[in-house]
Amino acid sequence: MHYTSMLRLAALLGADDPENIVAEAYYEIYRKWRKLRDADRAESYLRSVVCNLTRMRIRHLQIVRKHAETPLAEPVASAEYTALLHDDQQALILALQKLPPRQREALVLRHWMGLKEGEIAKAMGISAGSVKTHTARGIAALTQVMENRR
Repeated sequence: MHYTSMLRLAALLGADDPENIVAEAYYEIYRKWRKLRDADRAESYLRSVVCNLTRMRIRHLQIVRKHAETPLAEPVASAEYTALLHDDQQALILALQKLPPRQREALVLRHWMGLKEGEIAKAMGISAGSVKTHTARGIAALTQVMENRR
């Protein structure tokens, strides 16, 4: 039901394997379903899990790449990932990927997922004020990149 939006979230947050991230997130929901106090909050919990798993995966890959003797090949984008992105979005996606991780997360959750500040704060595990700061700085950086492109 929410698979496509969670796949898009993981991809936009920079996951190299968004399908696996989302599958693992759904598994976490399944494992903890009985402990989930409010079933209506499952989507919110799923979104938090996707954010956390993506963040952990990116950190892991940074460490692996740092300590790898030979450079790792760039991951090949899956057909699903490629289908989600339209040509006119490529420049914006590229600029978004160059943002610091917290700014990227805040912008994706706000503008692509349509979450409110409180929901973003909960998903990211930060305060609402920090969400505002990360969002504002991210928008400023993207605006500058896109204006320089013209």
